[in-house]
Amino acid sequence: MSASERSPAWADALEAYERHLRSERGLSEHTVRAYTGDLDQLSSHAEALGVRDPSALDLRALRSFLAAQQVRGRSRSTLSRRAAAVRRFTAWMVRTGRADEDAGALLVNPRRHRELPAVLRQDEVRALLDAAADRAEGDAVGVRDVAILELLYATGIRVGELCGLDVDDVDHARSVVRVVGKGDKERSVPFGRPAARALERWLGLRGTLAVEGSGPALFLGKRGGRIDPRTVRRMVHARIEDVEGAPDLGPHGLRHTAATHLLEGGADLRSVQELLGHASLATTQLYTHVSSERLRQAYAQAHPRA
Repeated sequence: MSASERSPAWADALEAYERHLRSERGLSEHTVRAYTGDLDQLSSHAEALGVRDPSALDLRALRSFLAAQQVRGRSRSTLSRRAAAVRRFTAWMVRTGRADEDAGALLVNPRRHRELPAVLRQDEVRALLDAAADRAEGDAVGVRDVAILELLYATGIRVGELCGLDVDDVDHARSVVRVVGKGDKERSVPFGRPAARALERWLGLRGTLAVEGSGPALFLGKRGGRIDPRTVRRMVHARIEDVEGAPDLGPHGLRHTAATHLLEGGADLRSVQELLGHASLATTQLYTHVSSERLRQAYAQAHPRA
């Protein structure tokens, strides 16, 4: 349903809620688009049921909406996200006086199936970084790529966080990088000597790519602007191809890998949660399952009585 076809009550509520997501919650553009897209579909379904005003939403209408999504074959993760989007919207409606009752408060979240993420072994990480270094050979872009790979693996930061880094965000004396994560939350993440050396080499060549409009961006694209997440993703996938037998991973796969290796090395779960910038410990706990699964696989392959 287009905005022009939507009832005035729905249009007003959705426009106000979008402003709330952008200005008050400070969510990323991607997250705002996801939430508003889900609520656009909710409004269309609700109006088809005769609910012309979101204040009249009830649990039956919300369950009908999710059931229709399931019939269309939506994944469990998509259903879970849409249920969360609906609950946040109905709670906001009550909080802002637009509705008397929170229709989504009793909406059950569909159980989400969490698949174990693919990760690299430690020897595969070494092979990846060695191959990238061999390719660099003093070329500014190649040296930049090595620094990106080293930093992604050393810190486990998200690709968007990496692309948003400025030169001054790197504290070379303390070997930490200041990261602004989801919800504009700031954290400091340490990195080791290999990443420090790679960053020093890149900063020594950064000026060869810099242009007048480069600004303070730590990592630059070939044309001198702040590097784009898509460029980083393409580079990581390309460099992974140099490692025989390694799973095809992007930057988020290196984040999974860093978290898994930290836990395998004895780091406690709370520390890994803080390093990764997870709001919930439950998200970090996924990596304990990865480590356990890798241990079972190693046992099955190596123990004579497995």
